[in-house]
Amino acid sequence: MKPKRWRVRFSAEAEKDFARILTDTRDNFGPRQVEIYRATLREAIKRLEFGPEVLGSRALDEVRRGLRVLHIARKGRRGRHLLAFRADDGQTIEIIRILHDSMNIERHMPPGTD
Repeated sequence: MKPKRWRVRFSAEAEKDFARILTDTRDNFGPRQVEIYRATLREAIKRLEFGPEVLGSRALDEVRRGLRVLHIARKGRRGRHLLAFRADDGQTIEIIRILHDSMNIERHMPPGTD
């Protein structure tokens, strides 16, 4: 039996984060690195199709009820960002923000994500 796949969607803020990360990567490290980093981000996002408790994710209920994070570094690929997300009733995962791992997560959560 195939494992159930979750639907992954982005909040408006997460879409802006994704675009901003790629722009900053291109501006600072060049076009080749932006393609590598895009693939790293996409691979981490794809892992969420297996559910909110994928290997490496962790709960941050102390920040927001139901909030989880997943670091994008995967399979020897380096990365400095976290996917901040929450799951609904078992069908959909919403990526709320994509934040640099040095950022204060609580400070950067949009209002109404409690």
